[in-house]
Amino acid sequence: MILSSFWPFYQYLWTVYFIIMFVAGFWGILFLGTFIVPLWLTEGLAEYYGKINKSFDPEQVRYKKLYEQEGVEVIYNNPKGHGPYLHSHH
Repeated sequence: MILSSFWPFYQYLWTVYFIIMFVAGFWGILFLGTFIVPLWLTEGLAEYYGKINKSFDPEQVRYKKLYEQEGVEVIYNNPKGHGPYLHSHH
């Protein structure tokens, strides 16, 4: 009896939930059909059957540390001691 007095609010919440889930589901199906499946049918199968010369290199996907990147010079790394750069508590 008490919950029935809030029926318009619950109807609003279910409407918002339905719209969000509809958009998320539609986006998922669209993304699957227009990007993932064509990716599997081109690069994926080509790599599986050995048609691509270079195989998958996980090092290209890994986040490189600052000093491993080309064109980057690390001047200041891992300071030691008691300098003005440390937040020391006296």
